[in-house]
Amino acid sequence: MPIKETNAAMKPITTAEARKNLAEIVNRAAYGGERFVVTRHGKELVAIVPMGELSLLNRLRAILERQDVEAALKELEEGGSRPWEEVRRDLGL
Repeated sequence: MPIKETNAAMKPITTAEARKNLAEIVNRAAYGGERFVVTRHGKELVAIVPMGELSLLNRLRAILERQDVEAALKELEEGGSRPWEEVRRDLGL
């Protein structure tokens, strides 16, 4: 049974379709650059994407994490720090 085609960037497939057609889906993702979202009872569970897209996602995540750390350090430099006892009191620890 062929995989249902849609115009969406991510092609939705059910878990049953994924089980039945896993080799075809993997090949289409790996060699055709297609992306799939696996659903169960209409709920999106996981995505099957080419490795290049996963690598890009991981690089973007690292950049965002680095930006978060840099922003936190800048905030600390500009605003100073608070004594641990004060933080504990404010948090009720």
